Amino acid sequence: MTELKLPTYADVQEAATRLDGVANRTPVNTSRTLNDMLGAEIFFKCENFQRMGAFKFRGAYNALSKFSPEQRRAGVVAFSSGNHAQGIALSARLLGIPATIVMPHDAPAAKVAATKGYGANVVIYDRYTEDREAIGRRLADEHGFTLIPPYDHPDVLSGQGTAAKELFEEVGALDVVLTPLGGGGLLSGTALTARALSPQCKLYGVEPEAGNDGQQSFRSGAIVHIDTPKTIADGAQTPHLGQYTFSIIKRDVDDILTASDAQLVEAMKFYATRMKMIVEPTGCLGLAAAMQMKDALKGKRVGIIISGGNIDLERFCELVSA
Repeated sequence: MTELKLPTYADVQEAATRLDGVANRTPVNTSRTLNDMLGAEIFFKCENFQRMGAFKFRGAYNALSKFSPEQRRAGVVAFSSGNHAQGIALSARLLGIPATIVMPHDAPAAKVAATKGYGANVVIYDRYTEDREAIGRRLADEHGFTLIPPYDHPDVLSGQGTAAKELFEEVGALDVVLTPLGGGGLLSGTALTARALSPQCKLYGVEPEAGNDGQQSFRSGAIVHIDTPKTIADGAQTPHLGQYTFSIIKRDVDDILTASDAQLVEAMKFYATRMKMIVEPTGCLGLAAAMQMKDALKGKRVGIIISGGNIDLERFCELVSA
């Protein structure tokens, strides 16, 4: 097998240049209440305020902006439960590239509507019985599209690393960084940045308890495949990490933690009541873990990346009122 050529922090820096003036430089928020609760200084990088509501815009735009004229004419295909779908669809519209997105039948309605609203053609599949990667490859082969996966791509993960770059530039070195983990694009991109800008910080990925393939992979040293997990964190319902993402994660990350759906709901409630923010369940993974780590975080400067805020309002109300 050919050895992967892994991206570096230089690729994150180049992505930041491409995204300058296109992506939002999202705010870094704090909560005195949480700082008092944990005895720590917590900084939230709020990618729920990114264009299309999630960090995924960064990697999608970075990847598509590198297309050749031929690739731009032929179009892009992607598969996603929602945020990568919207990121690709919006980026494609901005760059004048036709987009086809493979989405699961149970994807949040708001994410499907937004993806179509950005002008993409949506192909629906059943995430529990069909293979989205195979569907994406077939469409690419049939139509000459370029396939851009949601996480396992050097340009995608390099773009995702720009969120952490902005965080460190704003608040300086950190002792701990907590990042949601699905397929590993955000975590691996964050790792490239953290090791360059704050090399001593402890870096943790946090995934749903029901879908801890990343934790199993990290601890066994090889990519573990699981069935699609049933969790409210729809953005992290990935059955396995990617080759690129896992290679960086096993090299640069300190550990993989998990959070239960009940803990995610508590974090959603905290964001809504104390910080006046709507955060989707996947975006709550970092805070959910931090709330269980009081002793470990005491006296520390901690960064938490909120990955996104895309959730149907009815679903949000249903979860936080339970």
